Amino acid sequence: MMMENGISMEYGDGYMEQEEEWEREGLLDPAWEKQQKKTFTAWCNSHLRKAGTAIDNIEEDFRNGLKLMLLLEVISGETLPKPDRGKMRFHKIANVNKALDFIASKGVHLVSIGAEEIVDGNLKMTLGMIWTIILRFAIQDISVEEMTAKEGLLLWCQRKTAPYKNVNVQNFHLSFKDGLAFCALIHRHRPDLIDYAKLSKDNPLENLNTAFDVAEKYLDIPRMLDPDDLQNTALPDERAVMTYVSSYYHCFSGAQKAETAANRICKVLKVNQENERLMEEYERLASDLLEWIRRTMPWLNSRQADNSLAGVQKKLEEYRTYRRKHKPPRVEQKAKLETNFNTLQTKLRLSNRPAYLPTEGKTVSDISNAWKGLELAEKAFEEWLLAETMRLERLEHLAQKFKHKADAHEDWTRGKEEMLQSQDFRQCKLNELKALKKKHEAFESDLAAHQDRVEQIAAIAQELNTLEYHDCVSVNARCQRICDQWDRLGALTQRRRTALDEAERILEKIDILHLEFAKRAAPFNNWLDGTREDLVDMFIVHTMEEIQGLIQAHDQFKATLGEADKEFNLIVNLVREVESIVKQHQIPGGLENPYTTLTAHDMTRKWSDVRQLVPQRDQTLANELRKQQNNEMLRRQFADKANVVGPWIEMQMDAVTAIGMGLQGSLEDQLHRLKEYEQAVYAYKPNIEELEKIHQAVQESMIFENRYTNYTMETLRVGWEQLLTSINRNINEVENQILTRDSKGISQEQLNEFRSSFNHFDKNRTGRLTPEEFKSCLVSLGYSIGKDRQGDMDFQRILAVVDPNNTGYVHFDAFLDFMTRESTDTDTAEQVIDSFRILAADKPYILPDELRRELPPDQAEYCIQRMPPYKGPNGVPGALDYMSFSTALYGETDL
Repeated sequence: MMMENGISMEYGDGYMEQEEEWEREGLLDPAWEKQQKKTFTAWCNSHLRKAGTAIDNIEEDFRNGLKLMLLLEVISGETLPKPDRGKMRFHKIANVNKALDFIASKGVHLVSIGAEEIVDGNLKMTLGMIWTIILRFAIQDISVEEMTAKEGLLLWCQRKTAPYKNVNVQNFHLSFKDGLAFCALIHRHRPDLIDYAKLSKDNPLENLNTAFDVAEKYLDIPRMLDPDDLQNTALPDERAVMTYVSSYYHCFSGAQKAETAANRICKVLKVNQENERLMEEYERLASDLLEWIRRTMPWLNSRQADNSLAGVQKKLEEYRTYRRKHKPPRVEQKAKLETNFNTLQTKLRLSNRPAYLPTEGKTVSDISNAWKGLELAEKAFEEWLLAETMRLERLEHLAQKFKHKADAHEDWTRGKEEMLQSQDFRQCKLNELKALKKKHEAFESDLAAHQDRVEQIAAIAQELNTLEYHDCVSVNARCQRICDQWDRLGALTQRRRTALDEAERILEKIDILHLEFAKRAAPFNNWLDGTREDLVDMFIVHTMEEIQGLIQAHDQFKATLGEADKEFNLIVNLVREVESIVKQHQIPGGLENPYTTLTAHDMTRKWSDVRQLVPQRDQTLANELRKQQNNEMLRRQFADKANVVGPWIEMQMDAVTAIGMGLQGSLEDQLHRLKEYEQAVYAYKPNIEELEKIHQAVQESMIFENRYTNYTMETLRVGWEQLLTSINRNINEVENQILTRDSKGISQEQLNEFRSSFNHFDKNRTGRLTPEEFKSCLVSLGYSIGKDRQGDMDFQRILAVVDPNNTGYVHFDAFLDFMTRESTDTDTAEQVIDSFRILAADKPYILPDELRRELPPDQAEYCIQRMPPYKGPNGVPGALDYMSFSTALYGETDL
C-alpha cells in the first residue's frame, strides 16, 4: 500500500520481503539487527522519557503492550483506549492489538505481523513494528520538493552539506560512516558548537563521537548509533541511520522555516529597494528635463532684437547651435526617462505593487506636454527669425534706396531757393526778361517732374516707419526737411512766376531756339537723371524668375536707346544752330540760354554716363543671375539629399513598427533586430548632419522655398527624432515583455499566442483594441465570457483592470499583464506577514535584534528604519509592527 507521499507503509513489502530479498542476494548483514535494536531503543526512549519512563530491552519491554500504547500516545499526541491491567497472556495480546489498531487507523496497513509475535518477544517482528511507527510518525511528513520521504530527507542532507569539503551524501549506508556528514549538518545550523575546519576524514571515530556528543549535549538528540558499529560494518543499516538523521531534520526544522521566511522577506525588500531607486532616478531625470525646458522656453518665446540684420543673424546662428548641440542630449534624456518609467511600472506590476504615481507636475504626460510646447516654441522661434531676417533685409534695402533718392533730390534742390528769391529780372532787357520767364517755366516743368521723386521719398520713409526701421528718427527728420523745403520751393516758384508775369507785359521777344532747347532739354534731362537712377538702383531677388524678369526689362530698356540717341542729337543740333546764329550775327550774350540752366555739355556728359552705366548694369544683372543659379543648385542639392533621407526614415519607421507588432520571431529576435536598426539609424546620422550643413547654406543664401522637394529640414528633424523615440520605445516594450515572460514563468509559445491573438484583432495596427475587439480576443484564447448579464458584469470588471483610466482602449502591455496574472502567482502581503511571523516566533511584533540576526545587514536596517512601533497589547520596548509594514508594501505608501 502506497501513502500520499510515496512511503511504503505495508509491513510485508516494506520490511520482511525486502530483508528476505537482501538475504537471498547475500546483502543482509547480521550486524544490521544489532544496529537497529540500539537505534530503535534510543529512539523510543527519546519519546518515552517525556512520560517519565524508558525501555531497556526492546523485545521484552513491549510484550505486555503498556509501554507500546504509551509510546504511541506520546508521539501522536492522542489518547488510546484504556489498557487492560491484567497480567494474563490475553490481557497482553489485547493491549498490543489496541496499539496495532491505532497504527492501522493512521493509514498504515500491517501485513504478516500480529499481537502474538510481539507478546512472544519476536525481535524481528518487534523491530519491524517499531520501524513502521518511525516511518509513519517521524519520516512520512518529511517532504522536500514533493519527493518521497526518503528522497526528501536525502535531498535535505545533500543541500545542507553541499558547501562542506569531503562530504558527499549519496545514501544512508556509506555516506555517514566517517562522521563528517553528521558534523556538517550540526555546523550548518549551529556553527558555534563545532569547529569544522579542524576535522579530518582520517579520524572517523573522533568525528562520529564529536557529532553524537554535541547532538546529545546541546541539541537533545540521544545517541542512537554506535561509532564502532558504523566503522566495523561494511554496509551500515540504512533504517538505523535514517532514524537518527530524521532527528536532526526535526531538530533543525524550525531554523529551516526561519531561513525560508528570511529569504522571502529579503526578496520582497530587494524588489522594493530597487523600485525606490528607480522612482528617485525618474524624479531626478524628470526634474532636470523640466527645469531645462523651463529655462529654455523664455529664450524661444523672446521676440526682442536690436532691429538690425546682424543681430537677427546672430540669433539665428545661436538657434542652429541649440539644435545641433544642446537639444540632442535632451532628446536622449527624454527617451531614457520614458524607458525607465515603463520598466518601473512593469516591475511594480510583476511584484504586485501599486502603480507608481510621479510627483505632481512630473508625470509622463506632463513631460510630453512640456516637450510639445518646446517643439511648438522652436518652430515659432525659427519662423520669426526667418521672417525677421527677410523684413530687416528689406529694411536695409529701403534705407539705402531712401538715402540714394534723398541725396539726388538734395543735389537737385541745392541753390534753388536762392535762385527763386533772386531779383535779377529787374535789371534785364526785354529779351533777357522773357528768357528769365522761359527759364522759370522750364524750372516749373522740372519742379513738377521732381514731384514724383519727392512722393517716392515720402512713401519710402512711411514704409520704413511701418516696418519699424531702427533709425527711423533720422529718416523722418530728413524726410521732413525735404518736404518742408519742397513746400518753400513751391511757394517761391509761385511768387517768382507772379513777378515775371507782371514784367511780361513789358518784355515780349522770346528766343525761339533757346526756348525749344529748354523745352526739349528739360524732359530729356529728367529722363537722363531718372535713367541714371534706375541703372544704379539696388534690387533684391530670391528666384530665377525674378532676376530673369529684371534682365528682360533691362533688355527692353536697351531697345529704346536708339530713339533716345535721336532725341539727343536733335537737342545738340538746336545748340549748334544757336551757336551758328550767334556767330553769324554777333549777338552779345546770345550763347547764354535765358530759359534753362542746362547746356549741351551737361546733356553730353549725362548721355555719356548713361552709355557707360548700361554695360555696368549688364554686369550687375549677370552677377545676380549667377547667384540665383547657385541658389537653384543649392535647392537641388538639398532636394536630392532630402528625397533620399525622407523615404529612408519613413521606411525605417515602418520596419520598426512591424517589429513592434511582434510579428517577427521570438522576443529575443525582435530585440536583436531592433538593436540592429538602432545601430543602423545612428550610423545614418552623418546624412542628417550633412543635410543640416546644406540647409544652413540654403538659409544663409536667403532661400525660402524649394519646389524640388516636399521635405523641409523641420519635418526631417521631427521624423528623425520620432524614429529614435520609436526604436527606444519598442526596445523598452520588448525588454519589458521579456521581463514579464521570465518573471511570470510564461513560455515563448504562450507569449507568441498572446501576441498573435492580439494582432489578429488589431486590424488597423494601432497597438490597441476596442472593448469588443478585446472581448473577441479573450474568447479566441479560450477565456469564457457568458452572453448573459453576469457575463457582461464579469467583462466590465476585467475592463476596469486593463483600462483603469476608462480610455476606451486596451493596450498590449495591459493585455499581456492581465493574461499572465491569470495563470501565475505573485507574492502577497499575507505571505510576507507569515514570513515575518516565523522570524518573530509567532509574536505579533518583531524586535530589531531578531531582524539583524535573520536578515542581511542592509535589509535589516531598511526594515528597522521603516517599520512603525508596535502599539498592540503585550508589547515590549523597541517592538516593531511588521504587519502594517508588510501591508504598506502592497498598498498606498510613501515607501
